[in-house]
Amino acid sequence: MTFRIGIDIGGTFTDCVVQTPDGAMVIVKAPSTPPAFATGFMNALSRAAERFELPLADFLGRASVIVHGTTVSTNALVTGRTAPTGLIATKGHPDVLTLREAPRKQAWNWRLDYPDPFVPQNRTCEVGGRIDSLGNEVEPLSEDDVRAAVRRLRQAGVEAIAVSLLWSFVNPAHERRVAEIIEQEWPGVPVSLGHRVNPIPREYRRTIATAIDASLRPVVNGYVEDLSKALAAAGFTGRLLIANCGGGMMPPDEIVASPIQSVMSGPTLAPVAARHAAPGQDVVVADMGGTTFDVAAIRGGQILVTAEAMIYEHDMLGLPKVDVRSVGAGGGSIAWVDDGGLLHVGPQSAGARPGPACYGTGGTEATVTDANVVLGIIDPDFFLGGSILLDRALAEQAVGRIAARLGLDLVAAAHAIHAVSNHNMIGAIENITVSEGLNPRDSLIVTGGGATGCHIAGMAEALGLPRFMVPRLSAGLSAFGGLVSDLRWQAATSAYSDSEGFAFDRVNAALAVLVGRCRDFLERSAVPEADRAIEASFMGRYQFQSWEIEVPFELPADGVLAEADLPRLVAAFHATHRRIYGIADEGNMVEFVAWKATAVGRTRPRAAAPAPDADGPVRTPAPKSSRLVYLPSAGWQESVPVYAGASFGVGGGVTGPAIIEEETTTLFLLPGMTARVDGDGNYWVAC
Repeated sequence: MTFRIGIDIGGTFTDCVVQTPDGAMVIVKAPSTPPAFATGFMNALSRAAERFELPLADFLGRASVIVHGTTVSTNALVTGRTAPTGLIATKGHPDVLTLREAPRKQAWNWRLDYPDPFVPQNRTCEVGGRIDSLGNEVEPLSEDDVRAAVRRLRQAGVEAIAVSLLWSFVNPAHERRVAEIIEQEWPGVPVSLGHRVNPIPREYRRTIATAIDASLRPVVNGYVEDLSKALAAAGFTGRLLIANCGGGMMPPDEIVASPIQSVMSGPTLAPVAARHAAPGQDVVVADMGGTTFDVAAIRGGQILVTAEAMIYEHDMLGLPKVDVRSVGAGGGSIAWVDDGGLLHVGPQSAGARPGPACYGTGGTEATVTDANVVLGIIDPDFFLGGSILLDRALAEQAVGRIAARLGLDLVAAAHAIHAVSNHNMIGAIENITVSEGLNPRDSLIVTGGGATGCHIAGMAEALGLPRFMVPRLSAGLSAFGGLVSDLRWQAATSAYSDSEGFAFDRVNAALAVLVGRCRDFLERSAVPEADRAIEASFMGRYQFQSWEIEVPFELPADGVLAEADLPRLVAAFHATHRRIYGIADEGNMVEFVAWKATAVGRTRPRAAAPAPDADGPVRTPAPKSSRLVYLPSAGWQESVPVYAGASFGVGGGVTGPAIIEEETTTLFLLPGMTARVDGDGNYWVAC
């Protein structure tokens, strides 16, 4: 028996999804253990081994692969626990991280302090030497400046060094020499080079990405090393893969070589899973975990990617990543009343420790989970299938304090917390749909996270959605996404040209290098020949346009662009520009700024089951029990039937009001909503 395992570490729980040889999926959860996340990782594996009645060593010995979505790098950035980092910049240009891209947010707010740069100026060093925009050396590199900079940074106590010089992405000779000198002066110190981390013609984005990458090297390298040792000691001899921010997986040594790729990687796997569950559809992924509510969008089967991802309020990630937007609205989000008597939920969270009050692990603040216990939506005796028993009395005490502040009774206060949480999540959905010119009613909402099923019906009603889908593995959607994601690794380079005088020789030479690097990755990753693919894209813009957009195109079989391919590239740019901005200036010249190639190792997962017949009869099993649940339309608690998820066969279903309890999630249906079950056990709900 061979297992495939997906693990995603969240703010409250670590999710583990196990695929058996016959394709069945089993999900278990264990509390996350920040900051020692590897402990929660191993605890989740132990619970999975118990589920299969195997010793941990035997269970791991039968596992061929473990795919892992990690939050270690993201948490390090958010909490400021990255390694102290120094920056080496071109002489006369030390302020790239201070000036950023010039526009200042809230320019009218005179009380707002100018934000500190990611690397402070006392750890920023300038070195002489210049490369021009064509890659010519205008001034030789001052090696004395470099040696002095290394000595200064070493005395400053930095633990990593970022090197980002002007026009290095065109000619990296100076950056490479700087790296050689650093190794001579300070052997073994982690170094990140701009032309390797993010070779694009955007000085701030290249530099911030390089600085982030350097600051994460000790953190990510230590985590991967500790995790690999723990797995080996426990008996794992298979392959470990780690998620990247592009929605794919990479071997650990590739993540160690480019740790910035792991930033925000866990949430990127949820849209991968949703795309597999609803192929070819326009989808909005609504993923409510313990601390945040993450939203992503899929259009025509393509996961949306953004180059504007922020790590703080003021700094960018610098790299393109899957467009996942988050708000502080999770099951552990804390409810509080301000001095004006207004109720708020989040962004503060009880997290895994101390957790919601009802966990009985030290938390005293009212959270969304506590409110759902009081409302009757969550059964305290069946949380995570009964593996964790919740304390209703503690939930009532916590919510009761909010009720006293608001002058409401207990249930009304709990519903207020529930409703405010819904409002926050609706805002996040509207941000990625309405604010982008999209109608959320035109998309299928696919839920992720164990808490979303308690809230999605109310959100769907408020948004006027005609339907939504709750996967059976909703509580481990990101972990499942790792099992159906491909290996993905990207290489990029600059090769400027335009549609009126396209430089075929220069562009083809650049593409040949990129394709060669992709093939090397697939070879060293031992991807079978039949599962290999290379995807290509370019960064383009209209003449005099300030910003580029990424445009995918099909690379010719021989990897060489010919004159007949140029109209196809231009047409692809116009079509992509029209999709993003609603217009296309087809008479304008197109400038090609940079080129990218992505190596893909296909996993070829089993196809998802088709959606059930929406017009077919509903075969409803007998309820396992009933309980009092607050119904907003009634304004009070009523007896609602409770169904065991395992009792629904293919085509089975129920019309609300009703509650469906799976081991790791609870689906609450409002009156008039009908849920039907597909062949994978997913719930398709018509509103």
